[in-house]
Parts: sequence; structure tokens; C-alpha cells
Amino acid sequence: MSQPDIFEKVKKIVADQLSVDAAQVVPQANFANDLGADSLDTVELVMALEEEFEIEIPDEAAEKITTVQEAVDYINKKVAASTT
Repeated sequence: MSQPDIFEKVKKIVADQLSVDAAQVVPQANFANDLGADSLDTVELVMALEEEFEIEIPDEAAEKITTVQEAVDYINKKVAASTT
């Protein structure tokens, strides 16, 4: 799966989970500051990403994922690692 494909899936999940317009979900958008996510939203978002991409995101990694691009980069690494 290519990074643009991952971004599009992440974008849809973030828009759905946080009830924001997909146009607001840009790579540099911060989940809390730009998209209004609280801690519960963040947990639910991580769970949705884990389910969609069939990966596990440990709590310590999830805490470091604060922007859309960081989520895409993390998922890209996990997906690439699982296919090798």
C-alpha cells in the first residue's frame, strides 16, 4: 500500500472519528489543536486506525502521534514491516 493510499484512508477515518470536514484533515493538522480531539477521541482514533490497517499501535507510540502526517508515517512503517 502506498503512502498516498494510506493518507487517504487515514484522512477518511480522522474526518469520520472527529466529525470534521475532510478538507481540514491535512498532513500537518494536529489532532488536538487543529481538529479538536480530546483524549477519548484520540484513543478511539487509534483503535479505528489499528482496526483499519490491522496493526497494533502501543500506547507509548500512540502518545507520540499528534499529527495526521505522524499517523501516516507510523502506519506506513508498520505496514511495510509486515509485508517484508
